[in-house]
Amino acid sequence: MEIARSEILQPVVVLLAWTMIMWLWMYATRIPAMSKAGIAPDDARKTKSLDDALPAEVQWKAHNYNHLHEQPTVFYATALLLAMVGWGDGMNALLAWIYVGLRIIHSIVQATANKVMVRFVLFALSSLVLIALIFHAVIYAFDIHM
Repeated sequence: MEIARSEILQPVVVLLAWTMIMWLWMYATRIPAMSKAGIAPDDARKTKSLDDALPAEVQWKAHNYNHLHEQPTVFYATALLLAMVGWGDGMNALLAWIYVGLRIIHSIVQATANKVMVRFVLFALSSLVLIALIFHAVIYAFDIHM
């Protein structure tokens, strides 16, 4: 069975790629910082010890990389469901792009300036967008006609 193309898959792929960009940025800064701090890979088994030993600016990237494996997993499931049932175009694709854009901006803020209130606003806005996508999935899954 072939699944039809769906616009919502593009922002899904962009967020997947962005996660790998953050992975690369994390290691590009963390490995040199660990070397400079004299931390052997086996000494870094506990994240807290890295938080204490490495500069905060280095750890911000790692924390964001971890964040990209939390709420976005709900986004992936929702977007893929909408794509599979043929609801991944139009408004849902636009919402997905908005979600991904907000998450990328959130990453950049967290990895650079790390202003918590700015991050919170971006996270809250992206959460509202995700809730809208989930609401659309609920409408489909429970055959709710409005």
